[in-house]
Amino acid sequence: MKKLVVLTGAGVSAESGIRTFRDSNGLWGNHDIMEVASAEGWRKNRDLVQNFYNQRRKHARDCQPNDAHLTLARLESHFDVQIITQNIDDLHERAGSSRVLHLHGELTKAQSSIDPRLIYPLDHWEIKTGDKCEKGSQLRPHIVWFGEDVPMMLPAMDLAQRAEIFLVLGTSMQVYPAASLIDYVPQTAKKFLIDPQVPDFRLGNDVIVIQESATVGMKILEKILLES
Repeated sequence: MKKLVVLTGAGVSAESGIRTFRDSNGLWGNHDIMEVASAEGWRKNRDLVQNFYNQRRKHARDCQPNDAHLTLARLESHFDVQIITQNIDDLHERAGSSRVLHLHGELTKAQSSIDPRLIYPLDHWEIKTGDKCEKGSQLRPHIVWFGEDVPMMLPAMDLAQRAEIFLVLGTSMQVYPAASLIDYVPQTAKKFLIDPQVPDFRLGNDVIVIQESATVGMKILEKILLES
């Protein structure tokens, strides 16, 4: 089966009711992004950050995968599908996708605040003050914040380099280093972009643009891929 590598962004989850980072003038849930998505924000106000992600986690549990998620999962019957997602929810997994690489971390996990290698699955929505790792430090959200390294970037680059079909789905291509992944895709690969707004940067002539929402665009692309 051909290797289909998919880079997904907030536009996919938005259709399931999950708010995006850039919904309103750089605010996310009425908070400045740097207050709740940076190491400095964590140092300044741990309770604010912890509560923010607890609420995101609680909300995400009530959201359901949409048709875009389900179509990607269904394509595993025909392609070797690998998803690289910038999203921190687990909707791809809940839709049935079996190979998902999270660039920016996962809401459904916690990590040590002193050793990022210590990661723990969560079976509940709340991380409380006093919840500690095995080294005795407070647990924090397993999220890659602004200013932190993106440890999964190297595996993502490797996947992009091996793509035979590469799809960019529901992302503005403004967040780096994720946006640079398209530069690693072989020239021989077929490239598609699905988004209602074409990103404001120069796309190569070899990128086929489907200017639709994620759910509508995936139906169109599924037909193209299965008929080609």
